[in-house]
Amino acid sequence: MDGKIKVTPSVRYSDEELEEFKALILDKLEQARANLAMLNENIAGGENSTDDTAPTFKVLEEGYSVSQKEENAKLAARTEKYIQSLEFALMRIENKTYGICRATGKLIPKERLRCVPTTTICLDAKMKENKKK
Repeated sequence: MDGKIKVTPSVRYSDEELEEFKALILDKLEQARANLAMLNENIAGGENSTDDTAPTFKVLEEGYSVSQKEENAKLAARTEKYIQSLEFALMRIENKTYGICRATGKLIPKERLRCVPTTTICLDAKMKENKKK
């Protein structure tokens, strides 16, 4: 065996089920993009800027502001990665390979896909993968 998963038409979710997952992913994608826009606004200095504070507090607030901007930048990077994962999940839906475990070739349970819509691996395979690390 060459290690590639052979996807047969009988081992996939139906078009109706894929549409349900697509709606879920599009909703999460919209939320993630809104969160990213808010984070980017805060990084740029949005409404939490120290421009309007008294000079006495400005020094303290600037230290906090830098720390907060760094944290927001980390969250923004994580959110961008999540958005990319959601977009890849949409591509798998279009290819009708969404929900197929890349390790076993079996269907990932719907409950797992609803909780982690970006997953490409079933829980059993994930646990085996983690044990190897």
